[in-house]
Amino acid sequence: MASNDTLTAVEGIAVGHFSDPEHLTGCTVVRFPSEGAVAGVDVRGSAPGTRETDSLNPLNIVERIHALVLTGGSAFGLDAAGGAVQCLEEEGIGLDTGGGILVPIVPAAVLYDLSAGSPSVRPGRDQGYAACKAVGTDPVLQGNVGAGTGATVGKVTGMERAMKGGLGSSARELAGGAVVGALVAVNGVGDVVDPRSGQILAGVRGDREGAYLDATRLLMERRDLTLFAGANTSLAVIALNCPFSKTQLTKIAQMAQDGLARAVRPVHTMYDGDTVFAVSVAPESGAPRLDVTVAGTAAAEALAEAVVRGVTSAESLGGFPCRTEWEA
Repeated sequence: MASNDTLTAVEGIAVGHFSDPEHLTGCTVVRFPSEGAVAGVDVRGSAPGTRETDSLNPLNIVERIHALVLTGGSAFGLDAAGGAVQCLEEEGIGLDTGGGILVPIVPAAVLYDLSAGSPSVRPGRDQGYAACKAVGTDPVLQGNVGAGTGATVGKVTGMERAMKGGLGSSARELAGGAVVGALVAVNGVGDVVDPRSGQILAGVRGDREGAYLDATRLLMERRDLTLFAGANTSLAVIALNCPFSKTQLTKIAQMAQDGLARAVRPVHTMYDGDTVFAVSVAPESGAPRLDVTVAGTAAAEALAEAVVRGVTSAESLGGFPCRTEWEA
């Protein structure tokens, strides 16, 4: 894994993007082997936009999914999942519902980037199809790509002091050959901080270059906010090469949310729809084994690092400075 410490370090994972830097939006598709992946989800923000997440409930019949879509465009962007479904159908991939009918299962989640770029341009079926066709197993591109193209952070006081967010990815190799990977589109209302030092890496810009206002402190000093709920949201995928059930993956997704909490402050607010998927692409035999608690702990570590990479890999775009430019 030395040459690849991103989500695609997990064998069986392929990632593709559609990016529109002109209009500051895009989508990312994560694909799995043709037989699909077992999956769980945890929605922790209070303003989510999702599709088919109910199918991941351990009580429900669908056991495997065939792709995931993370997309900009708010609720409009959910149309991108239809393009991924079309792509998979053409390739003969999906849930066998009898009579030779295959139905691809493609959950999706959206972030809000309409106020960063053009509110009338957002990913749709064509863009989702293109991202699904473009998947590969090379190290995941990071920064202003895919669902991270229009991502911004530090929006507690509005867009005028926001900074560029982006797409980040990380992976951890554990004992016995277990690999835990994370991918995230960082688009929070809060600041992104170094999980160990607490130093702000990107967030609410101060009155001079290189200065920050500290989103948490700003919130503590207020009684109310005028932000529109849902105008933010970070979306993440955790992937593992170890066998887990839907119930166990749901728990791993819950624990992985701690990674967001370590690197994004505040997080899981009324203005975010933070959503984390967890998937297992374990081979049929010889797969490494991992305790659920160990897996969840590693997932949180990988996700926190992916958040940091999302903002440190981003470049300035659309009038939103990146960390490197702001602190130059």
